[in-house]
Amino acid sequence: MTQTCTERHGLTHAAFLKRLAGAHSATSADARLGNGAFLALRLVDLLGPERGPAHADAFTYQHAATERMCRELPVDHTETAHLRSLVRSAADAFQAQDVRVVAPALLAYAHYLEDELRLEEALDVLDILRCVGADRLGCSDAIAVQLRIGRVNRKLNRFVEGDVAYALAGVLAEAAGNVRSSFLSRVGRAISIQARGNLAEAERLFRELAADARAADERDIEARAHHALGTTLLLRGQAAEGIVDVWRAVELYEDESSRVRALGDLGLMLLGVGEAAAAERALLEVIRLGHAMRDVVHNAMIELMHCASYRGDRLGFERWRGACEARRASMPPNILADFLLKAGIGQARFGRFRQAEGLMDAALDVAERADSNELLFRIERIRNGLRSCEADRCAASETAAEPFQFSHSGVQEVAASLARLGS
Repeated sequence: MTQTCTERHGLTHAAFLKRLAGAHSATSADARLGNGAFLALRLVDLLGPERGPAHADAFTYQHAATERMCRELPVDHTETAHLRSLVRSAADAFQAQDVRVVAPALLAYAHYLEDELRLEEALDVLDILRCVGADRLGCSDAIAVQLRIGRVNRKLNRFVEGDVAYALAGVLAEAAGNVRSSFLSRVGRAISIQARGNLAEAERLFRELAADARAADERDIEARAHHALGTTLLLRGQAAEGIVDVWRAVELYEDESSRVRALGDLGLMLLGVGEAAAAERALLEVIRLGHAMRDVVHNAMIELMHCASYRGDRLGFERWRGACEARRASMPPNILADFLLKAGIGQARFGRFRQAEGLMDAALDVAERADSNELLFRIERIRNGLRSCEADRCAASETAAEPFQFSHSGVQEVAASLARLGS
């Protein structure tokens, strides 16, 4: 986590101060929003269990000042709406002397920040809810906080912290008889196991989860299990089987954002088995539907760049590479390393091996700093085979985990379904 409860008397909400300090000017929208978030969260701090009724005057004064500041924030930014809602909810919580009133606004703001890839900031918001709420939060909110903390830490490759949060969420869910949250805890921990490279155990856990969820009539959990099982099978060299599982997830998902994420993974996998046309259909659908999901759109653009180099389309490759470069500063480490790797592969495909080596070295550096073993091993394997590439063709097949000498019936059925979806 970004900070512990005992540190709140020191420098608090440093992630938002970093945003403020990094803005190109003090009057820019980013600076104003960063400052607004810092002040709104300082107001929420006053709801902590150590604060008593004697702080009523201080809260009233600080609330009035924060509310005035919120009225001056850019009205065309989604974050402004979150901050205004947060300030209103904090006032209501103080009036009712019930911190549970502010919990939905904090969870919604943390979710927004996560979707915007402001992961350290999302952790800060979740941490304040955990600390201010202490043992006063309702059971469902306490579980939701731990699940979200686990997810954000996992995205930051902080697997130990993520596992602790997922485990605590599971314990709370079991005690409350919350079946869905208990399943979500299991899903999160299994995804962490996959990310750390224990693919055999991850596959076992996901198959078990899919079966248990189907028996419990938990459609969304079953979809998540099939989705993660598909990506695990890809990493294990069983891409065709993985494609079928991910398409099953697309069919099961009822939530559009989850469905878009599955389509993004499906595009990557289809390209890996040579189905470039079907891959592009899936990825363009991601960009059309996923405009509010920054990380998913990043990945889709990277894969469309990859599709272009696969087809030998130099113009398309450069166009998508430029689009990715424009978003490079907002990419988290795992996505940035993937972009650098696939940009390097593209350069190699077009015979520019010196540029390819430089990009792959940069990808290795990012992967090492992110402590992602699976990504590190994949980059090293491709980087080490680069010099053996012929002038017109890179011998390393970056996303295909296995060669396909035949047409897999399951893959062809998925490609036909995507063609119908596109039409």
